[in-house]
Amino acid sequence: MIGMLIAYATLLGYELTFGDSWSKPKYKSHRRGSFHFKRLAQDFNLFKNGVWLKSTKAHEPLGIFWESIGGTWGGRWGDGNHYSYGE
Repeated sequence: MIGMLIAYATLLGYELTFGDSWSKPKYKSHRRGSFHFKRLAQDFNLFKNGVWLKSTKAHEPLGIFWESIGGTWGGRWGDGNHYSYGE
């Protein structure tokens, strides 16, 4: 699914770099119950024309696509760069 998301982002003219993929127990924000800790979540940094798009709104086209293929998009709770599976 991640590959499909990257391909779709590229088709729309975006570039992605990987943010948090796996969280270690020492990170307070990603406890053992988090989908990052379970390796079922990926955060992406989104760029268009060399500009880093940090807002949840900017991730919306990708979030809607991600949901359409069975994922859970963090934009529904204000974490736009968060893409997970099974959350």
